[in-house]
Amino acid sequence: MKTEQSTTLGPEWIVEGEGKWSQPLQFLPGDTGWVELMRLAPGVKLGLHRHTGHVHAFNLEGYRQLGTGEQLGPHAYVYEPEGNVDWWQAIGDTPLVVFVVVTGAVEYLAPDGSVLRRITVQDRRQDYLRHCAAQGLRPVLLD
Repeated sequence: MKTEQSTTLGPEWIVEGEGKWSQPLQFLPGDTGWVELMRLAPGVKLGLHRHTGHVHAFNLEGYRQLGTGEQLGPHAYVYEPEGNVDWWQAIGDTPLVVFVVVTGAVEYLAPDGSVLRRITVQDRRQDYLRHCAAQGLRPVLLD
């Protein structure tokens, strides 16, 4: 994973893919979830996914469009209950930055509903540790 410097929200972002970054803030007790900043470049879409726990998402910067068509700007809050299935994308001309609290896992889905990829807190922790090792950084205790 590569690192990108941020001028607004912190020292480093973990590159997760084309136009998608994250910055872990906390791993929840008992490996029940995680808290992070997520950043998406305009036009980047988070594909169809399901949450096995609840999610709280607060837009800090930029805009996103939910799969329902609803558009959300800065300071918009979304609660996603356990079992929620959705997709959304960053829209507009500026990057989207969302503060997210995730419990349980995130399951990315195929059109037929089968699970393509499952992301757990253990996966997020390993992503963070790999990032720190690759960048020569000492991991910060995020528990």
